[in-house]
Amino acid sequence: MLPTIPFNKPYLSGPETRYIEEAVRSGKISGDGVFTKKCHQFFEQNLGFAKVLLTTSCTDALEMAAILLDLQPGDEVIVPSYTFVSTPNAFVLRGAKIVFADSTAENPNIDASSLESLVTPRTRAIVPVHYAGIACDMDAIQAVAARHGLAVVEDAAQAIDSYYKGRPLGSIGELAAFSFHETKNIISGEGGLLAINDLQYAQRAEIIREKGTNRSSFFRGEVDKYGWVDIGSSFLPSDIIAAFLWAQLEHLESIQGQRKAIWERYYAAFAPLTTQGIGLPQVPDYATNNGHMFYLVTRSLEERTALIDHLKHRQILPVFHYLSLHKSPFYANKHDGRALPWADHYTDCLVRLPLYYELDESLQRRVTDGVLEFYAGR
Repeated sequence: MLPTIPFNKPYLSGPETRYIEEAVRSGKISGDGVFTKKCHQFFEQNLGFAKVLLTTSCTDALEMAAILLDLQPGDEVIVPSYTFVSTPNAFVLRGAKIVFADSTAENPNIDASSLESLVTPRTRAIVPVHYAGIACDMDAIQAVAARHGLAVVEDAAQAIDSYYKGRPLGSIGELAAFSFHETKNIISGEGGLLAINDLQYAQRAEIIREKGTNRSSFFRGEVDKYGWVDIGSSFLPSDIIAAFLWAQLEHLESIQGQRKAIWERYYAAFAPLTTQGIGLPQVPDYATNNGHMFYLVTRSLEERTALIDHLKHRQILPVFHYLSLHKSPFYANKHDGRALPWADHYTDCLVRLPLYYELDESLQRRVTDGVLEFYAGR
């Protein structure tokens, strides 16, 4: 029997376990240790974020962003319907009303042309999600935000090492959140990062991350004791997580090179399917591809189900992705009733193919052959 090709396989770049041991031997494995500082420095110096803070997850980074915006019950936040629940949930926890936006016909990113019509006097923020690491139309989004005095929080969970008109994703909005979950390009098992590009939020972000205390200021010698000064939670990760992440960041270039090569091979193999109406990832001229994900958009839910079953019978494990959140059990009765047809289309038709560092050409050929075999009979 052929070996199973999983959807994802975590990658060890080499020194992860050695760095974890170093962290333990240093005598400090709680938050903000040596490896945390190395990671912070990497993002601030190499990607140009004004200030960054590692978090225990991207979800926590989004929740910190929601606290920093001082949202009040009834305030509105515009979020794409086609995203993970963490994106809107962070703002719902602060009492915000979510106004869902549709995706575009070209890719699952938020339809920037619809945003103006969604803004009301209660709108406080727009949260674009850079799906598959491909940039949203940030100029259009920023223009709407500027006209109405709104904050922009980039959900860049999938977008490390991806760019919009030469600018790193996550460096454009006032705040941004990244993920280092095991399914991402750069991983630490769980883990995330809050990027702070508007420094008015920097000091309070440290306090929120440290359970609402000014502990960080105390350790820098700025105050002679620390206490409870704001709301917050335990958002900072162990230095063990940072040690693993640092090993990955050291190998960012080689990891990215391999993932992009896999992505390009998929694209070349499947380009002929477009004549049959099968959708492939579209990268606009203003965006770059970071090799995070490769997906196909089938012509119907039934076709996608049949394709997934076809591949599973060949020991290949693709997955579908998000379910439209405006139709979710939790939010359906809170949604304003607008149809969001492209979000529903991707919900029904998008399928993600295996993509991980160790997917060599022979394994990848099994995937491409399986997909092409399926469509050859249709």
